[in-house]
Amino acid sequence: MKKIEAIIRKSKFSTVKKALHEVGVNFLTYWDVTGLGNEQVGHVYRGVSYSTSDIQRRYLSIVVNDDFEQITIDTILKAAATGDVGDGKIFVSQIDEVYRIRTGEQGGETLK
Repeated sequence: MKKIEAIIRKSKFSTVKKALHEVGVNFLTYWDVTGLGNEQVGHVYRGVSYSTSDIQRRYLSIVVNDDFEQITIDTILKAAATGDVGDGKIFVSQIDEVYRIRTGEQGGETLK
């Protein structure tokens, strides 16, 4: 099993969620985050331009069986891309075990 974590633009979240659902990835956790990156965000307030390095993003956490790893990654890459700096990152980690709390089941079947 793999844990796929993605940091994406908030504006692309609906597109990514829909695309993941279409390929059969129906369970994910997400939250809003603020980070620092290479993107330079500029704001204008009352005619004065200023810059901030704090960037609003959405963080996704998805655990999938190994056979869904590449499908999930490819879907996020395609749906989240704008071609501009700041599109985000994807991180992949190995998950050794998973348990369903309600029944005590363990293993990859709990992800279905």
